[in-house]
Amino acid sequence: MSTFVLTSGAWHGGWCWQRVAPLLRDAGHEVHTPTLTGLSDAAHLISPSVGLETHVTDVVSLIEAYDLRDVILVGHSYAGQVITGVADRVSERISRRVHLDGFIGDGQPAIDLLPEKVAHHYYESVAEAGFGWLIPPRPLEKLGVTDQRDIDWLVPRLTPHPWKTYTDPLPLSGAYQEVTGVYVECVDWMRVFQPFHEQAAAAGWDTYEVATGHEAMVTAPAELAEVLRTIADRAAVSAPKHD
Repeated sequence: MSTFVLTSGAWHGGWCWQRVAPLLRDAGHEVHTPTLTGLSDAAHLISPSVGLETHVTDVVSLIEAYDLRDVILVGHSYAGQVITGVADRVSERISRRVHLDGFIGDGQPAIDLLPEKVAHHYYESVAEAGFGWLIPPRPLEKLGVTDQRDIDWLVPRLTPHPWKTYTDPLPLSGAYQEVTGVYVECVDWMRVFQPFHEQAAAAGWDTYEVATGHEAMVTAPAELAEVLRTIADRAAVSAPKHD
């Protein structure tokens, strides 16, 4: 069985995997769902100094503290940047890096990887409602969440995200390229991350689509869990055999 580390994106915490994690555990997998510094249940730690390196260190520290090996490292949305950095730091511990409807990361700041119109919205919201250093949560309808029950579950739990994590570059040694990449795109919304899906396919990665909005772990947990189980099965088949 596999070990999953499910890393949430902007505004979220480890709680957002509550509908997916049990499905993976029921299949025999070990699952960790860290909350990144400054978000959700760690919101008391937020400050203007929290940056991308802070979040990379959060996940690296968890992996090393639990001595996790052969990790399937999943990063949703913004956390695609984070898992690229993590894979670069501890590539020997990671079997797959799964970019779930998010950035792949090549060293550039996340804000420079967004479409111009979306990036403009971020700059505007940070300047106006974010006091110059916070990204307020985006309206959920923009992310393809339409069920009022999902909206009611998400809204009270979302917290502002530190802006510095989007403006920091991502220094890379290249070791992350030793870790097999997988891409999963959510296709029933504005598809902000479609270019990364296309990039992954062109590079020969395994790619998958989930017919839901951006918040797949909330709006399509069974479908997402099935994709993740498939990724784990394929990773197990390709893993080196030891006598």
